[in-house]
Amino acid sequence: MTLPVIHRVTTLEFAVRPIIWPFAEERRVEIAAHFAELQRQRPKLWNGRVLLGRDPVFTDGHFAATYFETDFASFLSWRDWGFPDPDVFNGFGMGALRGSDGAFVMGEMAQHTATAGRIYFPSGTPDLDDVKDGMLDIPGSVVREIAEETGLTTADYVAEADWHCVVSGPSIAMMRILNLDVPGEVARARIEANLAREAEPELSAIHLVRGMDDLRPAMPRFITAFIAQQFAPR
Repeated sequence: MTLPVIHRVTTLEFAVRPIIWPFAEERRVEIAAHFAELQRQRPKLWNGRVLLGRDPVFTDGHFAATYFETDFASFLSWRDWGFPDPDVFNGFGMGALRGSDGAFVMGEMAQHTATAGRIYFPSGTPDLDDVKDGMLDIPGSVVREIAEETGLTTADYVAEADWHCVVSGPSIAMMRILNLDVPGEVARARIEANLAREAEPELSAIHLVRGMDDLRPAMPRFITAFIAQQFAPR
C-alpha cells in the first residue's frame, strides 16, 4: 500500500465533460442489485448524480483534471468493489476547520449516511450543484458542505489561499484550511447546537484534533496524513 502524497497548490481547474463510464455501463445490473442491498440497510440513501475525476495533473502549484457525471449507485459500487477502474478517482473538497487555538474540528458521519462512523472534515462527493459554466467549483462546494453539515458560514472563518491535495490511492482530498475566529471548544459547541436543531443531521458527533494523539481508527488515511503534516516539527 503506497503512502499518501500531498501536493500544495494555489489553483484548481476542473472541466466537466460528457464522458461515458464503461464500468457503469457494463455492470449496470450488478450495480443496481448492490445499491438495492445498500438501501435495504440504509433506506435514506438516494441515487443522485455525482461527479468523478480522471486524468489528474499537478504542475507548478496548479491541479487540473477532467470530471464526468455518473450516478451515486455506480460510485458506491466502484468504491465497495475495490476501485476496479484505476483511471478514475474520487476528488472532493474539504474545509479543514481550525480553531483559533490550533485545534482542528471534524465531524463523525451519522449512521444513515453512506460513510457511517467515519471521522473527517465536512465534505461531499461533488455533484451537479457544484458545476458553474462547465467547470467544477470546488471552493464553492466546500462552502456549501460546511454550511449544510455544520451551520457555519463564510462569516465564521477565513480561508487560506493554498490547497493541500492529499492523494491516497483512488481518492484525492483537496483540503483548504479555514481559520475560525473562536477556539475549537466554542466551535464544537456551536456546531452541536446546530445539529440539535436538525431533524436528521449528517453528523452524529464533533471531534477536536490537537495533535497526533487525537487520531482515531475511523479517520481515513488522507486525514491522518494531513494531520501528520500539520503537526510535524517545523
